Amino acid sequence: MIELIPAIDIINGKCVRLAKGNYDTKTVYSDSPAEVAKKFECMGFRRLHVVDLDGAKSKHIVNADVLHDISSATNLIIDFGGGIKTDNDIETAFANGASMVTIGSVAVTAPQICTEWINKYGADKIIIGADVKGRNISINGWKDTSSQTLFPFMKFYIENGVKTFLCTDIDKDGMLAGPATDLYKEILEQFPDIHLIASGGVASIEDIKALEYNGIPAVVFGKAIYEGKINMKELWDWQNA
Repeated sequence: MIELIPAIDIINGKCVRLAKGNYDTKTVYSDSPAEVAKKFECMGFRRLHVVDLDGAKSKHIVNADVLHDISSATNLIIDFGGGIKTDNDIETAFANGASMVTIGSVAVTAPQICTEWINKYGADKIIIGADVKGRNISINGWKDTSSQTLFPFMKFYIENGVKTFLCTDIDKDGMLAGPATDLYKEILEQFPDIHLIASGGVASIEDIKALEYNGIPAVVFGKAIYEGKINMKELWDWQNA
């Protein structure tokens, strides 16, 4: 059964969502991400994807205190990304309650640093963020598009022991127009042994069912919950059927 992972994106200490990663499209859903996380835990979720959007933009972790608040308030397994550029950043993330970290920009711009982290912390602690526009990897809070293309990028990290990848089709993110299912199927045809987390575009339980049907092992979603597009009882009834 597909793993369900709600998302909390943070700007100025608040729980927000963007559209296509555009900071000008910010919608604030709560002043307290920790309270949102507690609600997710009460709903039955066990995992949480947290993104420090200020950190992604500033190129260093900004909202470590919010991560600490969430980890202190819940027993959720948290993966944290956004602004992890240095040894100090990754240490800060783990010290404030992250069980895993999602590495995006550094994985593109400084692969030697990223592979050092894989060796130091273990591949099970590192999720590689493969966020794409077309087939090129985007970096720095999705503001910049690199020359790295998806499959060679993923292949490099698979060869360095990474099993888990978070892939967002940026043009789908926050649009509630359905996920990039065909892209995820293609990735798994190429790399069938990875743990692929789909992200972006989920608007309904039917979208999640389609990902499940196509063999996608995990999905991150947020806006569909915040906007009331997903009925949680129906979701859990389906999962537990």
